Amino acid sequence: MIRSFRHKGVQRFFETGTKAGIQAAHARRLARQLRHLNDARRPQDMNIPGWNLHPLSGAPAGRWSVWVSGNWRLVFAFEGEDATAVDYVDYH
Repeated sequence: MIRSFRHKGVQRFFETGTKAGIQAAHARRLARQLRHLNDARRPQDMNIPGWNLHPLSGAPAGRWSVWVSGNWRLVFAFEGEDATAVDYVDYH
């Protein structure tokens, strides 16, 4: 279950469906990823073909990323069986 968000736009999108605060073109894929993340119990549950699940290197340790589109990533951590600090990041 998703327990916390870092990105308020993604939080509003997940909770209400509003696309304000995210790239509208990413809405469909991001919705699937968030639903899947909400059901996930561990990072490896996000290892879906085409999503490119990978751990982030450097600090802070324990953060994971999946590909949304282009440079955009959905980044998260796990505490127990809950996803935390869910973020939506544009890596240039």
